[in-house]
Amino acid sequence: MIRRQRALRTALSASAAGMALLVARPALAQDPPAEGATDAAAATAQDESDENILVTGSRIERAGFEQPTPTTVVGAAEIQQSARVNLQQALNELPQTRNSVSPNQSIANTTSGTAPVELRGLGLSRTLTLVNGRRFIGDNNLNFVPTNLVERVEIVTGGASAAWGSGAVAGVVNIILNDDLEGLSVGAQTSLTSRGDGWRYQFDAAYGTHFADGAGHFMIGAEYVNDEGIGVGGRYDRPWFGAGVVERPDGRFEIQPNVDDLAPISFGGTVLSGPFAGQVFDPDGSLRPAEPRDFFSLFDTLIVGSPLKRLGSYARLSYDLGGTTLWADAAYGRSDVNQPFLPDPAGSVLVFGVAADNPFLTPGIRQQLADSGETSFLVGRLSRDIFTLQFDALRETKEIAFGVDGSFGGSWRYDAHFSHGEVDSRQRFYNSSIPANFLRAIDAVESGGQIVCAVNADADPANNDPACVPLNLFGENAASAGAIDYVTGTQMQDTVSKLDSVAFRVQGDPFTLWAGPVSIAFGAEARWEEQSETIGELDAAGAFGTPIFNDPLEGGFNVKEGFFEALVPLVDSASFDLDLNGAVRYSDYSLSGGIWSWKLGGTARLFDALLLRATRSRDIRAPGIGDLFAVNSINIAPVVDNDREGREGNPGYNPNPLATIFSGGNVDLVPEVARTWTAGASVSPSFLPGFSLSVDYYDISIGRAISTPNTSDITAACAAGDAEACDRVVRDATGTITTVFAVAANIARFKTSGFDFEIAYRMPMSRIADIPGSLRLRALATYVDELVFDSGANVRDTAGDVGDPVANGVPKWRGNFSIAYENDDYTIDARIRYVGGGQFNDELDIVNGDIGARVYFDLGTEFRVRERFTFYARVSNLFDENPPLITTTYSPHYDVVGRTFTVGARVRY
Repeated sequence: MIRRQRALRTALSASAAGMALLVARPALAQDPPAEGATDAAAATAQDESDENILVTGSRIERAGFEQPTPTTVVGAAEIQQSARVNLQQALNELPQTRNSVSPNQSIANTTSGTAPVELRGLGLSRTLTLVNGRRFIGDNNLNFVPTNLVERVEIVTGGASAAWGSGAVAGVVNIILNDDLEGLSVGAQTSLTSRGDGWRYQFDAAYGTHFADGAGHFMIGAEYVNDEGIGVGGRYDRPWFGAGVVERPDGRFEIQPNVDDLAPISFGGTVLSGPFAGQVFDPDGSLRPAEPRDFFSLFDTLIVGSPLKRLGSYARLSYDLGGTTLWADAAYGRSDVNQPFLPDPAGSVLVFGVAADNPFLTPGIRQQLADSGETSFLVGRLSRDIFTLQFDALRETKEIAFGVDGSFGGSWRYDAHFSHGEVDSRQRFYNSSIPANFLRAIDAVESGGQIVCAVNADADPANNDPACVPLNLFGENAASAGAIDYVTGTQMQDTVSKLDSVAFRVQGDPFTLWAGPVSIAFGAEARWEEQSETIGELDAAGAFGTPIFNDPLEGGFNVKEGFFEALVPLVDSASFDLDLNGAVRYSDYSLSGGIWSWKLGGTARLFDALLLRATRSRDIRAPGIGDLFAVNSINIAPVVDNDREGREGNPGYNPNPLATIFSGGNVDLVPEVARTWTAGASVSPSFLPGFSLSVDYYDISIGRAISTPNTSDITAACAAGDAEACDRVVRDATGTITTVFAVAANIARFKTSGFDFEIAYRMPMSRIADIPGSLRLRALATYVDELVFDSGANVRDTAGDVGDPVANGVPKWRGNFSIAYENDDYTIDARIRYVGGGQFNDELDIVNGDIGARVYFDLGTEFRVRERFTFYARVSNLFDENPPLITTTYSPHYDVVGRTFTVGARVRY
């Protein structure tokens, strides 16, 4: 009884419906909250029942179980009211996440249409995502998950491989869907920025009903979103785009706005030599002196935000046979992206020679060239009118699962399931350059009063190309449609990914000790993953100037696993509790063999107010199909030999030779291994009901991390004594490198550590005045002490590097503070989002490289009418806070869009 009463007294409060507030707290076991109920009320309701609930950090279900692993919880209301394009973007507002992929981050990137979550900045593949505690084929793409059906999301912010297997190195994101939906709910929402772009609208509906006197239940729901994105024109309203890092005369660097780094190249073509040097072609083919407006940066040609159409749907049927429940569910998701990518590097940026008698030149220009005795001249042109790649990606997921849950022998429970899922991905790059055709098309001559390709003016029928259409490059949009069709083609790739999974789990209390029952859970899992790709004929022939889809990938693997977990109460008294929690898992991979992962942790509660917790774990990340089976490619390129000692005196030794470089996957890869520490405390004093404070420390070190090193990294690692790296380098008799195998390898090391903080307080307004409703406050923050990437040759700590070119940089500090007033009729809330500053790039001496922190203010309100109708409105980034200057395409840390308005409504029956 002591433990049960304590659970009631220490249930942590969290945000209620109606506020976009991200909730973090120690992981108290809890039942899913009823719609519209506060999390505190839900926790109390759970503790007053005998029903167990699964907490993501553990495979043991037990009421009142306080697990030692820190967990962040995001409620359904918070997700709905965050007004983001998908579930991922709502989760990316957590301080523990790194916003590595979003509609603004996926510009000129094939990640457009995906929505993964990345915890701790350790890479997408080191965060494991689950739906209802099961792996899903979406491969961490939350675009496939309908947010209107999400009941809550539990995020374990530490290693959890012993509980869930491979990939749970940085943590686990477990999406819990509402499987007991009753009634009909229909909603609509639309968003727009204050600059009049970024329009988005969405619709959702869900229905659930019980039948057979409550024994059966059926539910179905779907969500459709159409985000129009933000085009190139959005850059003109956002002056932080288009900056560049410029070297000054004193050798230092400076970030400057509006850097036109492609000058003097222009869109219509700039004459670079001869009597017309410095002049540009207008669309009609005439020349005029160049002006500053003619010059630009490559990034000026890129859009600001990716458009997206997505559909997520889910259905579930369950039937209770009395102690045993049978269930089956099905999911279908679709994401569709069609957007300008970037000008094809192989065809768009051109410096080419033009014959003075080229028939596409105006008669006046040709005459002046003849008068001056010029036979040719150079032109620089960025052909966005011809070679701007258009990326079209359609991804569809289909998944079915069925299983059984039940109990026996009083305290014993079991569950089992099987699932099968597929993702079909269709990717196209239109307007890709075909260099062979381009060279024939620009060699234009006049024959029989017509402009033709020179290859077709030759009388030799063996030396012609009937399809060739001459290409006019003098002035933007001067080229004919036929010529564009001839010099461009479509790169294509179709991919099918499959996942089959089967698992069972048994839990019970086999015996009782002096402090209470010992709970154990054990089970087994197996899964089969495979992927196959096909590419187009032109891709396979290597016809494109910038090949994106080279060799098709095909491969698969399987894994069989067994796990065991135990919860052992050691002390249970009025003033002190002590529990020990341990778990172990053995995984047998078909390619790399067996490996162990484990966790040991404990919790201690003192005087009902102070909870101490700590864990130590060994976690793994097995290589994925791409790591293993990416087809090797061969390239001949210069190599920098960093392993020169003892060789430079050899006659004929070359430290910078041309060498054959093999790159691609590696079937000899083994799983990464991480060592994780977490330690923390939470305080919930009885003299201040509704208040909680928690602090958690984390330390994650990943060894033999999978990375694709460059040749310099490999030779440097060999020089440092890495025998495996030395084995990848082949040398001739002089010691000169002839071949390097730069394939994926277990060569890197990563490390991160820091602190997570939370303060939360909820109080009825009646404590201070005769006012209905309640007041809620919450602050979340994360401090990153280090984020180290060791490639085997280079070591870099990117914590505090916040410039957009730094691939793995994160701010030292991130945090959110929220305050809300809520009563039965309406909610008003405000939020402050803090993103710390730092160095733009600590590897460069930049005179203005200190980046200041940014603070964003959000406001929201919700009105409820007759319990059925809800209307809400939000404004994000109320004061339109500008990000730092951006030198590439985006910033992963700061808001690059600006002030955004959202309105929506929902009706329930």
